[in-house]
This record gives sequence, C-alpha cells and structure tokens, in this order.
Amino acid sequence: MHILIIHSLHPTVIATSGPSGTYPQRAYRNPLDTLVKFLDTKHGTEWAIWEFRAEGTGYPDKEVYGRIWHYPWPDHHPPPFRLIPMIMASMRNWLKETDREGTGEEKKGDRVVVVHCKAGKGRSGTAACSYLISEAGWTVEDALQRFTERRMRPGFGAGVSIPSQLRWIGYVDRWARNGKIYVERQVEITELHVWGVRDGVKISVEGFVDEGKTIKTFHVFQKNERQIVRGVLKADTHLGDVVAEVINRSNSVKKPKRSRTLADTSTSTSTSKESSQSSKASAQLDEEQGADVIFRPSTRVVLPTNDINIDFERRNKAAAGWTMVTSVAHVWFNTFFEGQGPEKEGEPDDSGIFEIEWDAIDGIKGSSRKGTQCFDKLSVVWRTIDSLDRQSSVVIEEPKEGEAVPQTAPADWRGQKNSTPDEGKDLGLRVSSPISASVSRANSMKGHANQSKEEADEMAGVRSDVSNSDEAVSESAKKKGPLPLSSDLPPPGDVQAKSQIENSENHRDQDTSDAASPRMPQAASPELMGSPIDGVIKGVQHVSTEDLPDGKPQEDLKTSPEHTLGHLKKQKDTSTSS
Repeated sequence: MHILIIHSLHPTVIATSGPSGTYPQRAYRNPLDTLVKFLDTKHGTEWAIWEFRAEGTGYPDKEVYGRIWHYPWPDHHPPPFRLIPMIMASMRNWLKETDREGTGEEKKGDRVVVVHCKAGKGRSGTAACSYLISEAGWTVEDALQRFTERRMRPGFGAGVSIPSQLRWIGYVDRWARNGKIYVERQVEITELHVWGVRDGVKISVEGFVDEGKTIKTFHVFQKNERQIVRGVLKADTHLGDVVAEVINRSNSVKKPKRSRTLADTSTSTSTSKESSQSSKASAQLDEEQGADVIFRPSTRVVLPTNDINIDFERRNKAAAGWTMVTSVAHVWFNTFFEGQGPEKEGEPDDSGIFEIEWDAIDGIKGSSRKGTQCFDKLSVVWRTIDSLDRQSSVVIEEPKEGEAVPQTAPADWRGQKNSTPDEGKDLGLRVSSPISASVSRANSMKGHANQSKEEADEMAGVRSDVSNSDEAVSESAKKKGPLPLSSDLPPPGDVQAKSQIENSENHRDQDTSDAASPRMPQAASPELMGSPIDGVIKGVQHVSTEDLPDGKPQEDLKTSPEHTLGHLKKQKDTSTSS
C-alpha cells in the first residue's frame, strides 16, 4: 500500500512531492494515479496543480485533466523573480474563482492549490511560503515555520533551507509590503573582490535564460583577469596541499588571526629573530588562508535579468590523469532588491555591491555541504548597463483579479537535462584533461541506480502521513495498491481491457505531438481547456519496456538471442556420465 506524501499548509494550499506514473520513480514518490484519485475524492474538480520542475513533470498535462500551471526553474535554486508575480496571481485567481466567473468573491473551502517540484521542499516551499506572505498576509517567520511543521519530520531541519531560496522569500516580503512592483533590467558585472581566495578555485558568473528553465554560464574568470592585492596563489596545487590546509586550520589556537588591512604590524623594537619568526608566520598564514584578489573580466559581462549567480569550484591534482574536486558552492542575489528597488518605489540604484561570507552561501544540491573553504568573503560589484546600450526596462506588476495571467512553456514531461551547469556536480575524483579543464563537473559517470538513490535521499525527512494527519485516504484507495491485484485483472480476451490498453497507446502517441507544439503565452482557465480527459487507466496498467531507464522496444526483445546458461547443465551431465 502506498501512503501519499501530501500536506496541507493552509486551508487552500497543499504541498506534495512530484508524482510519477512510471517506475522506478513511483516506488519512492507519489504514484500519479493514487494522487489523482485522492484529490478527486477530497476536492472533486476544485483542485489544480502548480509545478516548478525544469527537469520535466514526469507526466503529460492530460493525466491531471489539464488543470496545471507551469512555472519551471532548476532544482536547488531560487526562481527568476519575474515569475513570482505570475505565480501569486494565478494562484489567487484560481482560489477566488475569478479565472472563471470574474466576480472576485472567494468561495472558502471550495478550491485548493497543489504545489509540487521534485521532493516538494525547496521550490515548492519557496512558492507556498511566498503565497502565504504576499496573498494571505503571513510573516516570513510564520510561513517558514508552518511549512517546516507540516512538511518535515521533527529533527530533520527546515523545509526551506537553501540560503538563496530563503533570501528570495525575504525579497518577496519586501515586494509585497511595497506595492508589488518589480522592474527587470540588464545588469553588468564589473568586478569581483574576493578575500582569502584559495588555490585552484574557478569562479563563474551565471544567470537565467529560456524563461528561467535554464541557467547559463556567461563568464568564467581566467588567470589573466585577476589582480592579487595581498598574499600568494600557487600556479599548481595538489590534494596534499588541501589536506595540510585543513589540518592547519583546525588547529586555530596556534594560528594568529589574519589582519584585514595592509598596515605594517611589526614593531621597531623587535629583535631580528622575532622579526624573522614573524615573517615566516605571516608567509605561512598567507599560504594557508589564500590571497585577496580582484577579478576584472576582459570583456563585458552583461546578464539579461537582475538574477545573478556566482559559482565556485575548487580543483586540485590528485594523481596522474585525475583531479580532485574539493569545493562546490554558489550564491544567488537580485540587483533590483540589492539596489533597494521596493523601498524606492520601483527605481532602484543603478549600481551597488553585494557582499557575503563563505559560511552563508549555498552548498551542493541544496545542502550545507560545500567541501573545503574556497574563500573568506566575496563582494560583487554590479551596475545597470549604459542607457545607450540598455534595452527598455520592463516593469512587472502582479496581474489584477480576473486578468489573464501568463505562464511559461513547460519542460518536456518525459525528462529534460542540462538545465543548469552544476547538474551532476559533486565532490570527488574526475578525469583531468584539456577538454574537461573548462567544464565544472566532477564524477559525472553515474548510473540510473545512483540517480534513483539520490532522488530517494532527497525525500529523507519529509513526513509520510497524509495532509499532516488532517486527511486520510478513502477505504477504497487503501484496499488496492498502485498496481492491479490479481482479483482485479480481467479474464483473457476481455474486450474492454483490450480497448483500454489501445487507448493508452493512442494517448502516448498524442502526447508526442502535444510536446512539439508551441504553448500559448497566456494561461487559459481550466474550463476553457476542453473537457477533462481521465488520465487514470482503470483495469490493466501497461508500462512499456521502452519507457523504462535504458529500456529497449518490445520488438527488439522478441528477437533477442537465447541465454548461454545452459552450458552449465551440459557440463554437469558430462561429468556425471564419465
């Protein structure tokens, strides 16, 4: 029996992990048919889904009757902020039924919003908390606490824990309290000031493209673009250097505190021996704690939106032909909010500096794990590009009640990869080559088993009860699992079952054509999307071998060669006869 992982955060907002209709995902995620049956039973036709998966939903829209809004962005990252007004307005219109009636009168207890990403934590939590803050009037603290209490098991941390996503929720609070005005601008990164940068660190500037579904690398800083202000950076470092650095840093009692100024701290009365010892300690300190460096790009680095990501990766030689990735981290910020745009009535500063320390940036795949330290402090110097080069700034306001709300084109529901440069990036060994030297990936050779394990690990800490024990699955749903029981199977030659299987194949063919067709930029009301299509196939459920990971078409399996295990029996028979 499957227990749905679905939780009510508010009388009108439900959070769940991304459902799936195929194996192996449905073994550890919500089975799609079970989720649809639950929502149909509890809410009839008064539910709709908001999905945020740039990697693809895993099911076609018609499986949920077309009642779905798409605002995808990459996993473990905050959303492009221009999506926030659209997400909030579309949720509000659905709940108040202004998308259908235009009355603006909310019918309490009728409609619900169902949000999901992959694990139903980071992206779903960002959107759900943003709605509670901007539309329901909650404080940031109360919204985050409610999401954690309803979504997470005790002792497993916060529901929304990624620093950049938390920063975005703070942006939403400021946006909601200051007129809900947002101005999208093109931004140029002019300099990066990095204190205590270590050897072997690669720094990249990234931003959103393709309506936010993809993160693009706009610039990777090279050695000729850096100016060392203080300290020394080695031209070539090895894994042993990193190990020694970690050991020395752990013994903080013996290590003097590093000064943040270039003032001469030596005294004129010190002896030559003391001066020599001081110089050696200072040199050792600089080697351990890196250098203060200014990075200036040789060409202009202009991003299309206010959303900026600075990505870090530290690599050190481990052995011949191998490189050890010892650090992976990044940080997002938005220049409209860093320039005090909400507080200045939508007219933010044209330039500014974003500052952050190492401990406060994002780790690997939404965790706090970053590896060894890359730097101490970062300052990013930015400005809006010159007015002669600038495209017109775009003022984005939240659509009013009853107005049509745009939505973005969905990702391919079958799965979409390479939506972010850090996809598959992790600590560990990778092959070192001239080609891979410019690629920020480590240990990218992973099989489906490892991918499934990673996805299952993301569900750790998520409550496994239904709607936080406020709701229960109907008795009919409890009696039957996601696959049909033997008593449910139709007898051989059942005409109805055969017809249902043929229909499922026709649906699959139709999905292929739907995916290739362009999507309207405006979100249509579910009532205008045509009559609902029941996406739950009753009776025999058919999963083609071609749909499974690394699967082959059934036609190929029919002509596969016989196995060769029979020779074992032949040898045994021969030995026995002799």
